[in-house]
Amino acid sequence: MSLNSFVTREGAEIGRAQAMQAQAARVEPTALMNPVLLKPGGDRSSQVVLMGKPVGEMSARGYHGGRQRTLFEPVMACLEELRGTYDAVICEGAGSPAEINLRRTDIVNMGIARAAKLPVVVVGDIDRGGVFAQFFGTTALLAPEDQALVAGYLVNKFRGDVTLLEPGLDMLRGLTGRRTFGVLPYAHGLGIDEEDGLRVSLRGTVRESVVAPPVGADVLRVAVCAVPLMSNFTDVDALAAEPGVVVRFVDRPEELVDADLVVVPGTRGTVKALAWLRERGLADALARRAAEGRPVLGICGGFQALGERIEDEVESKAGVVDGLGLLPVRVRFGVEKTLARPVGEALGERVEGYEIHHGVASVDGGEPFLDGCRVGSVWGTHWHGSLESDGFRRAFLREVAAAAGRRFVPAPDTSFGALREEQLDRLGDLIEEHADTDALLRLIESGAPEGLPFVPPGAP
Repeated sequence: MSLNSFVTREGAEIGRAQAMQAQAARVEPTALMNPVLLKPGGDRSSQVVLMGKPVGEMSARGYHGGRQRTLFEPVMACLEELRGTYDAVICEGAGSPAEINLRRTDIVNMGIARAAKLPVVVVGDIDRGGVFAQFFGTTALLAPEDQALVAGYLVNKFRGDVTLLEPGLDMLRGLTGRRTFGVLPYAHGLGIDEEDGLRVSLRGTVRESVVAPPVGADVLRVAVCAVPLMSNFTDVDALAAEPGVVVRFVDRPEELVDADLVVVPGTRGTVKALAWLRERGLADALARRAAEGRPVLGICGGFQALGERIEDEVESKAGVVDGLGLLPVRVRFGVEKTLARPVGEALGERVEGYEIHHGVASVDGGEPFLDGCRVGSVWGTHWHGSLESDGFRRAFLREVAAAAGRRFVPAPDTSFGALREEQLDRLGDLIEEHADTDALLRLIESGAPEGLPFVPPGAP
């Protein structure tokens, strides 16, 4: 389940986390790696994306009430195809394996593990606290057939002296009969694409917290409107990677006052985001910025919100809704979703991006800007990921700096692609240095463990 998604080369939509994992494995991402993607449209409903294409909206009750099991066959077919193609396939669960209220229809955790006889490593985030209770409780709550697949545990995000943790790990092994495969330390500034926005206030950190100093005399301050159902907020990571660019997420109009650039990001609910911008006073603040010639960038749903009018009988079913009127654009939502990997040119530089949207924009004026337009200091485009194109990002930031009156100079040698590779290398080093990789490889080669079910003391 994620609002951060990506488009594969064959035009399929998958989670960005899965695309990142493919990059780490040096393989091209495909829909096989994320056969079922849920994109929340609210607290109780999601769009179901099957094999990279949307197949409809569904309530949580409807999904877990029966539809989920109908997806099990294509999921297993994808797993078998991947196993026939690659030497090793790592299956990542979603949520917790101990969601016993959903176990009957589960396909993402112990359901697929039991069906495919996969060995299971339970990973616990010790930074949130209670990791021993998580490991013990998770194992205890599983059915005996599921317990038999659990080979052990892995501790993530540990701070401090690991020797102080070891007595607890020994006790855990005595209680459960299962080993711990490693304790990974907390790594500051590790910018890896996430599934959702739980840590959205920390986004934009794609390198060590101690970054290179600005090249020019000034810094650029970027404010990102934290709209409801915000999607693909990873678009601004490339801005935060630039020395001298400070990115923060905001939800109040006063936080836009000192911003040199305001970004209205993508969203799964454009109409809902519009209402939120107006309720918060951010719509008026954006209008004032445009009138003053101060930079604003709208991406995907944010681009749509900056337009004149939206006709939506698909996403919100709200009908005709007035946009913010900052760009000469009218948007009509269609049933078919646009999924594309466009390549183009803007500001004299080559640009690559990807599109994921139901809204079809009609542009009636302004200066062309990728698939959208520009009017004065207001830009809009459907293209996600465009700022990862290094030359274009630098050219865009020079335009922003000029409009904002800042003596900011983009670093000439910043490569966002290289920074991402650096992050993946750091993560690989963490595993190599702090996990028992020999034991994990033996687990991959030998398959599911033949362990006995774990029965906690005092259990019936």
